[in-house]
Amino acid sequence: MDLKAGSQKPAAGDLIKNATIETFERDVLEASMAVPVLVDFWAEWCGPCRQLTPVLEKAVAAANGAVKLVKVDIDKNKMLASQLRIQSVPTVYAFFQGRPVDGFQGAVPESQVKAFIARLSGMAGPAAGDIDLAAVLEEAEKALAAGDAAAAAQAFADVAQATEEAADANFIRAVAGLAKCRLATGDAAGAREVLALAPEAKKNDPAFSAVRARIDLAEKGGGDVEALKRRAGAEPKNFALRLELAEALAATGDTQAAIDELLAIFAADRAWNEEAARKKLLTIFEALGPAHPHTLSGRRRLSSLLFS
Repeated sequence: MDLKAGSQKPAAGDLIKNATIETFERDVLEASMAVPVLVDFWAEWCGPCRQLTPVLEKAVAAANGAVKLVKVDIDKNKMLASQLRIQSVPTVYAFFQGRPVDGFQGAVPESQVKAFIARLSGMAGPAAGDIDLAAVLEEAEKALAAGDAAAAAQAFADVAQATEEAADANFIRAVAGLAKCRLATGDAAGAREVLALAPEAKKNDPAFSAVRARIDLAEKGGGDVEALKRRAGAEPKNFALRLELAEALAATGDTQAAIDELLAIFAADRAWNEEAARKKLLTIFEALGPAHPHTLSGRRRLSSLLFS
């Protein structure tokens, strides 16, 4: 499935239409024999419809012919809305090969719309158009960073389904993203289960290694941070206690404080507990990724201690 094939974009009028009960068969059922057709059921009085419709139009236009969009005003087409059992708006149905195959309700995020279209394009095959799965993944990452793990997980799952080759870079990124979504909800065990989907030849891909490192940090850091801070402050030479504090800080997302604590342990006694502080630092760096500011500054500080 070549979702990145560059082809001339179809005219907007061919991709996006308004339909009535008289034109529904031609514009939706017949048109869906070639490519999936999204049907946006909306109404003038519907606020969420005014949010969703522009998102749908933008995503369909960007899909470069992979799907088409037909808009149906339910107030002007009450019989059609009744026949299709539309109970609330906005409602979006996807038709392919003359029948409904998928759908959703409500003004969902743009990332979810793009992922929805990506999944549909997988049904139609390589002639369906140009879907940029990398862009869908970017939207999913943004949704996850904004705290919307549910929307992100849906987008990651849709990309994974739309990708034929398990070793494909988009598939790898999607599976890693799904694991991060599980981890964001506190489900470390579920995150490990998702990582089991990784193809054997790619088990050690940096994307998966980073998530495994995050899981390790989450599983090790169950302590009460404030209580550990008080105890570590009273016993600064108790490195085991300070390591526990660093693990708890990392698990709560305060990686800078965790790095500071570990560097302090390493500076005081670099060989303590078989270099446990340095090893934990490397785990944090792997979890954050090589380009993260905390990784870059932490590595520089570690290097200065190693060669001082």
